[in-house]
Amino acid sequence: MESFISRLISCNRCPRLTQYRNSFPDNYWKKPVPPNGEINAEIVIIGLAPAANGGNRTGRMFTGDESSNNLTNALYAVGFANQPFSISKDDGLKLVRIYITSAVKCAPPQNKPNKDEIINCSTFLEEEVRMLENAKVYIALGKVAWDSIINVFKKIGYSVPNVKFYHGALVKVTKPDMSIIWLIGSYHPSPRNMKTGRLTMNMLVEIFSTAKRLVSNKERIT
Repeated sequence: MESFISRLISCNRCPRLTQYRNSFPDNYWKKPVPPNGEINAEIVIIGLAPAANGGNRTGRMFTGDESSNNLTNALYAVGFANQPFSISKDDGLKLVRIYITSAVKCAPPQNKPNKDEIINCSTFLEEEVRMLENAKVYIALGKVAWDSIINVFKKIGYSVPNVKFYHGALVKVTKPDMSIIWLIGSYHPSPRNMKTGRLTMNMLVEIFSTAKRLVSNKERIT
């Protein structure tokens, strides 16, 4: 894992993203943002990319902005975090059974990575999936995350039904050894989604409650 993170944070593969992240103040992280959580986690959360003033500033996924606190508040409600906020690397946050990563590891301009940047970063996401041997449930926050993880699953030989992204989508994924894992779709906990009511805290909590039930129901995931 240390080797993976070292290679990740030194990546300069995408010129546009490298230039953008380096345009921020000197007290920002300004590197690709590594995952947060344990590699033996049972539940994997995949976001779009680090936020310009969130992960790109703090150096930790879903940390330091409104989206971060929305997500962490929901995790806390279900027992997957020890506190309902995520504001800095030294805020004492501890995740339980959770691994948080992203489809794209650098903050993109306007939160919109292009196709080539998503493809470039998919090599890191693929490596993570291969390392996450204990993962039973993946949660994709938004369509880009959904499409990215499905593409990785297919590339490494997982059998995935053809299901388009929607909030609450639940897909049974079969690994080459015939064991079963699950993919859940959720709207991203962005301020826009939360303030317009497209996504509510109750809706987000229900996503993680579903993941918790799937992990606990051994008959359905083996």
